[in-house]
Amino acid sequence: MTETRPAILANAFQIAWDYLEATGELGNPDQTAQHLLDTIEPLILHGERRTLLLSNKAIAAYQRFRAEQGLPMAS
Repeated sequence: MTETRPAILANAFQIAWDYLEATGELGNPDQTAQHLLDTIEPLILHGERRTLLLSNKAIAAYQRFRAEQGLPMAS
């Protein structure tokens, strides 16, 4: 049985969120959540279904965003 789009989104989001939280990179929760969703949703709409790949792309995009904003990264 294949996972539904909402389940894939929720799983990828949770993996990314947990990682960012564990590394101290979470930042503003609302901003972080929106950034992760804005990264993951289009990938799913274009056919990507691998949750780990989705979460890794969201993490990398969020880390780039934080670096561009001059926000501190986890050590």
